[in-house]
Amino acid sequence: MTKYNQPLGGNEMPRFAGHATLFRLPTQPTAEGLDIALVGVPLDIGTSNRGGSRFGPREIRCESVMVRPYGMYTRAAPFDSFQIADIGDVPVNTFNLAQSIDIIEKFYDGVLACGAKTVSMGGDHTVALPILRALAKVHGSVALVHVDAHADINDTMFGEKVCHGTIFRRAVEEELVDPKKMFQIGLRTTGYSAEDFDWSRDRGARVVPAEECWHKSLTPLMAEIRQAIGPDTPVYLSFDIDGLDPSVAPGTGTPEPGGLTSIQGIEIIRGCWGLNLVGADLVEVSPPYDTTGNTSLLAANLIFEMLCAFPGCKRREND
Repeated sequence: MTKYNQPLGGNEMPRFAGHATLFRLPTQPTAEGLDIALVGVPLDIGTSNRGGSRFGPREIRCESVMVRPYGMYTRAAPFDSFQIADIGDVPVNTFNLAQSIDIIEKFYDGVLACGAKTVSMGGDHTVALPILRALAKVHGSVALVHVDAHADINDTMFGEKVCHGTIFRRAVEEELVDPKKMFQIGLRTTGYSAEDFDWSRDRGARVVPAEECWHKSLTPLMAEIRQAIGPDTPVYLSFDIDGLDPSVAPGTGTPEPGGLTSIQGIEIIRGCWGLNLVGADLVEVSPPYDTTGNTSLLAANLIFEMLCAFPGCKRREND
């Protein structure tokens, strides 16, 4: 019987003590032997407003001490299903965005070469582009479930082709993402033109503005998305914490009012169960604007839900 890594329990070591790894799992220098590698990408020089998301991976790890190993409602048991470890952070060049993009892509090439899937902590949303570039070498064009307040489909920002507001335009152009299986959930508030969300729509993507999500469960939406994508297509989940309302996730660089609730965020991730999820990220947590730690704590819980959504995660009643 496979012996899987287990989180360090709160009765073995106080939650405020011990090594600060994600979920207090063991750490290792590479993804060798892992089913899922947990990776930090502490890059925030691609952001256009408030910085600080470079500190996101560290703070999410610290707050993850409160996350326990079983989903009590879903009965999901990721740590009994997969070999998971925290493999640390990508060594980005904090002075050079273009070079950092290359560094991240090569890092993920190495992780994927080990046969591991990845769950990543940003960093700003720029980090998703090199991850998708690495994934495309293995899986080809993937389906995308994208939670965000912003479409991230600008052509340029200050003349730059790659930053946190341009990445999904690049991903579609480079055929990393199939726009006909691309779902953007939670987009909202003001823009620069009436067409700001239309570039991806015009290419077949489904845009679900936050207003269409207000005052309702998103479980039916996710059932539609699962049916549209199908069970075999490789899927990437990219979750910008600013997709949620600032009342539940204030610690982020570009907050927008009228966002999704924490419950809806959980529903979206749980709704990915049944898809062929090949990777996921949680980005844009900025601890300097997270005075209570609640944004990072919520992020850690959302990452746990991501682990539960990967194909092969056991549900305890099925043991």
